[in-house]
Amino acid sequence: MSVGINLPVKRSGIKLLLGAMLMLSAISGFAAEPVLRFSAIPDQDETRLQERFTLVADYLSRRLGVPVEYLPVKDYAATVIAFRNNQVQLAWFGGLSGVQARRLVPGSKAIVQGVEDPDFGSYFIAHASTGLEPGKGFPQGIAGKSFTFGSKGSTSGRLMPEYFIRRHLGAPDEVFARVGFSGDHTQTNALVQSGAYQVGAVNYQVWEEEVAAGQIDIDKVKVIWKTPPYPDYHWTIRGDVDATWGEGFADRVRAALIGMKDPQLLEAFPRSGFIAAENADFTEILDIAKEIGLID
Repeated sequence: MSVGINLPVKRSGIKLLLGAMLMLSAISGFAAEPVLRFSAIPDQDETRLQERFTLVADYLSRRLGVPVEYLPVKDYAATVIAFRNNQVQLAWFGGLSGVQARRLVPGSKAIVQGVEDPDFGSYFIAHASTGLEPGKGFPQGIAGKSFTFGSKGSTSGRLMPEYFIRRHLGAPDEVFARVGFSGDHTQTNALVQSGAYQVGAVNYQVWEEEVAAGQIDIDKVKVIWKTPPYPDYHWTIRGDVDATWGEGFADRVRAALIGMKDPQLLEAFPRSGFIAAENADFTEILDIAKEIGLID
């Protein structure tokens, strides 16, 4: 008899417990604070970027008072896609990838750039076996050699080097014996140093950083030319962030980035500091990308 009486009570209790759990879950989901996610173009080794940008995420979280997470991606195109799909609301782009992203997300804005970025540059590097030597003018002797760019979406590893090659020699496929794309600047350095490619184009800062770290044998590979300056890396933010985090949030992000002074954090980029930026600063990049057919 007691079993018959207690069973309905137990079922009722289970129903009440499940109902309470569902209610708590709903309340928790409703109250969950939105996470600001950012990414960065993978211009170097992925593990190194993960370590560095996780520290940047912690800094931004403290300054902004909201959860912030770094989202690593596999290539430059994936960074643009993540921004377009609102998987990230903020991104450390190169000149070209930033222009591409802002064209896909109306209202998005370039807000901050590194102190060094308005006058950025690329190095052309050559394997010692080529006999090519540094010079002030464009290195005409690279014609007929094998040549590697970095990523197809890189400003310093592809867009601007290709622009200068076209201006001085012609279309890369017609100028070089073989053309490749390494994927990132670290790989470009390695491929030219090994002799897999005779010449390559690389972000000048990555080259300097890896030379200082002893990762490049300057007896095997050397810089033969530095391009004229051009604008490059910068932070871009989606135009709808104020609707999620409150009026003026984009301005708060800009202030937090410009206020980043810790040398360990700046090393993540690497930059000596940050200054304000706006979309118009990258008009030159957009025009060149259209000229050589990378943007319609």
